[in-house]
Amino acid sequence: MPVSTKIITIDGPAASGKGTLARRLAHDIGYAYIDTGALYRLVARACLDGGIDPSDADAAARAALGLCSGLSVADFSSPTIRTEAVSQTASVVAAHPSVRAALLDVQKTLAHNPPALEDGKPAKGCVLDGRDTGTVICPDADAKLFVTASPQIRAQRRYKELQSRGFQGTYDAVLQDMQQRDSRDGGRDIAPMVPAKDAVVIDTSAMTADQAYDAVLGTVREKILSL
Repeated sequence: MPVSTKIITIDGPAASGKGTLARRLAHDIGYAYIDTGALYRLVARACLDGGIDPSDADAAARAALGLCSGLSVADFSSPTIRTEAVSQTASVVAAHPSVRAALLDVQKTLAHNPPALEDGKPAKGCVLDGRDTGTVICPDADAKLFVTASPQIRAQRRYKELQSRGFQGTYDAVLQDMQQRDSRDGGRDIAPMVPAKDAVVIDTSAMTADQAYDAVLGTVREKILSL
């Protein structure tokens, strides 16, 4: 599929800061922000709203293929896809290979034809946040970044975030979960989480939020001279 708009991909592990950086970057440069992982939640919401059995792979795949119609940037940050019911349903639909295949087509379409911004203005381009956006979804992207940090630093960040929500567990448990998730994401046969060969790797372990953003913005400006 030929590139019809400027595309930036930001991949990386959980709690690396990639999502925050991708949203901030997209806002500042007038690009659409697409959280590719949130698409599974959107499929789950569509199943719940439409009375679709999420264990029905064919029906869930049809719901996935219907996402592009009427989808907006605001849908990716909607609190309606962060409920427990949606979370549980998302884990069911994400297990279907047919849903994953359908969403790959949706992700590619959204990247090359991004939805309008929340203010209704057309997006100048698209920033994709995920695990395989630069390797599988958009290997032809104009700028590819892989944002990471040590497991210990990422676990600290996630632990603080969870504590603010009333989490009663331990840092060690969060670290163990983080390491197991890294192993699953990086070791799976289909679309493993690895930096694209031409991605710029940014380690945020010793960076403040602003330093990390400056590194991302500087890299993108080098790749896309019109910014």
